[in-house]
Amino acid sequence: DVAKKISEGLARVATCGEVDGEIKDLRHQIKKDCTLNIHTFESSIEGKKAYWHTTSHIMAQAIKRIFPNVKLAIGPSIDNGFYYDFDIEKPFSDEDKAKIEEEMKKIIKEDLEIERYTLPREEAIKFMKEKGEDYKVELIEDLPEGEEISFYKQGEFTDLCAGPHLMSTGKVKAIKILTSSGAYWRGNENNKMLQRIYGISYPKSSQLEEYIQLIEEAK
Repeated sequence: DVAKKISEGLARVATCGEVDGEIKDLRHQIKKDCTLNIHTFESSIEGKKAYWHTTSHIMAQAIKRIFPNVKLAIGPSIDNGFYYDFDIEKPFSDEDKAKIEEEMKKIIKEDLEIERYTLPREEAIKFMKEKGEDYKVELIEDLPEGEEISFYKQGEFTDLCAGPHLMSTGKVKAIKILTSSGAYWRGNENNKMLQRIYGISYPKSSQLEEYIQLIEEAK
């Protein structure tokens, strides 16, 4: 709403806000005077990370549609894109990755509203147990007492997440699945080996093409 008062253009490209130095979701309600920065993909790494984090959820939703029995681990944004770790019986093939990318494009086209909500600790654990998401249960159980437990829902897909996220899946434009590899749960070799997929996304196809060209040149 604040972005809209500044300009419609800013409201369209805003990805997250910074309230008194803390990164906040676009859904965050401002209830007192504060110092506010509005981030976009172009303006800051925080703006990019909100965009990439949203894309990691789109990828997880796509994978859940294709492989319903997969278990979700974590899917953060990183300094250049995002990844998501999955507990699945076999590594993802190139054919799998092509299918995932196509399904991601469908989810973007569906322009699903992304809703944020919170649950009390016990309800959150029960919710994830019912979904069979063991890794999410472990993450919730490790949170300090009194910590807010938030979820983000888009269509049939819900994930445990602190955010921030864009307002809808349609805000993401150009996407690319990059690579996949094995990764131990929580980086501990005594834990199960999960399958990690890396990806990247941009507001414009030309930016994505430029990035892919840079990768090719660096090889």
